Amino acid sequence: MLPGQGRARITVRPGRRPVRGRTPFAVLVVVLLTAGLLGLLALNTALNEGSFELSRLQKQTTVLTDEQQGLQHQIDQGSAPDALERRARELGMVPAGGMAFLQEDGTVLGKPGAAQDNPPVKRSTTEPWPGGQPKPGAQPTAPAGGDTTVQINPVAPAAPSGGAGR
Repeated sequence: MLPGQGRARITVRPGRRPVRGRTPFAVLVVVLLTAGLLGLLALNTALNEGSFELSRLQKQTTVLTDEQQGLQHQIDQGSAPDALERRARELGMVPAGGMAFLQEDGTVLGKPGAAQDNPPVKRSTTEPWPGGQPKPGAQPTAPAGGDTTVQINPVAPAAPSGGAGR
């Protein structure tokens, strides 16, 4: 070896790194996170819209249920025996006489009787609507001749015609 010349030094220099390093991976992760957050936001919005719709429908169901119960109460009141009797009397109906039932073998169970009611039903002798039927919403006028009493006599039922029921 020569003086002043020492050993040759060998150094390793790393080569240039490739351009594709961590940057594309970081961009990919950011894009995936952003897409995930936007997807969660859209899902949350859709769920909230469904929640509002459900709330609105529940309120509507409650209102309609209350209305149904009110109408059922009116039906129950109108179909009570005393209400039916009062309405039947307002229509001029009277309680039935003796009741009879016809059995399948042709025998009669019970004793039929005519309906009786005092005083008899009052009826006007004048035509209720002179000149035809009244117009909707028109009020009928009181008859000029006054009311007279009309006795309604029950009529025996007509004989059945030719066995059409069997």
